[in-house]
Formats: sequence, C-alpha cells, structure tokens
Amino acid sequence: MKFEVKMETQNLILRSYLYDDYRNWLSAFNNRYPSQNRFDKGKMDMSECTEEWFKSLVNDHQERAINDKEYIFGVFRKFDGNHIGFVDFSTLLRDNFQWARMGYTIHNQFWRKGYGEEAVTRAINFGFEKLNYHRIEAHIDPENLPSIGLAKKVGMTFECVRNRFILENDRWINQCVYYIDKDNHLH
Repeated sequence: MKFEVKMETQNLILRSYLYDDYRNWLSAFNNRYPSQNRFDKGKMDMSECTEEWFKSLVNDHQERAINDKEYIFGVFRKFDGNHIGFVDFSTLLRDNFQWARMGYTIHNQFWRKGYGEEAVTRAINFGFEKLNYHRIEAHIDPENLPSIGLAKKVGMTFECVRNRFILENDRWINQCVYYIDKDNHLH
C-alpha cells in the first residue's frame, strides 16, 4: 500500500515526497540563507543526508501516513518545481476528537512571497476534507511572531498558552495554541 497525495494551489503543489525529489530537496536546504531569526535554522549541515538516507525518510513518511500518525507534504513551486518547504499534520487523537497538530516550514530564501499562507490554507482544507480532522492546532513559541502571524492569516484563533509544554534543547518551553475547527472554517 502506498500513500500518495497531490494538492494544487495557484502557485504551488503540495504532495507526498518521492525518491526522485532528493536533489531538489537537498538543493533547497543547501541554498538557504543564513539564519534570519532564532526560530530559523538557516544553513544546515546536510552531509549526512545521502540519497539512501532520503529514501529511508520517504519510506518512513509513507509508513507514518499509512498508519494515520503523521502526514508530511513537500511544497513545490509550480512554475519551476523548486522545493520551497513542507507542511505536516500529526494525528493527536481520533475517536470522538478527530484532532491534529499542524507544522509548517518555508525555506528562508522563499519568505515574504505569500507561499506560507497559500500552502497552509490548502493543507488545512485537505486536513478537514480528506483526513477528516475536526480540529487542527498549531503549537507556536510565544516569541515566534512570523509563525503566529501566519496562523492568524489562515484563520486560526488563539486559544491559550500551554506552560512548559514542549521539550526543546533540554528545557520545557511554553507554547501558544492556535486552532481552527471544521465547523468554523471558511473554505
């Protein structure tokens, strides 16, 4: 069994990663600008990310999607096919909740072009329509103003701050919770 998804917007294609995406994927990471803020990893050491490593990553993504644990979609520009980032959903709870956490990353060399809003909006629609989530949350560091701004632009609502919620660099840090639910979502 294979999990394959392809979504389109005016400027973008969001889809499951393929083995053939390796060079495009690696190029996007290698062409990142230096870090623009403390939430941006900027240039990264990609030396361990061989083609075989990438194939294992794609296989892991497939297994996670088939098991309804996590869905990871590469974001590609339509006009040139460049990999510009990714959007992901982690299924938190099904049963009577149908609840997911969403993450999003656009490589910093593609910032300030509207791609984040376009990709996240399309992914949210897919999450409601095809993955049958009722509630989608974004967990964001309170100081990550660009990410908070994007959550607001796509219609997410601030709910609360969860104190000492996520472990990062051996520290428990607070997270702002923004959410959108299917009943109040404007397509």
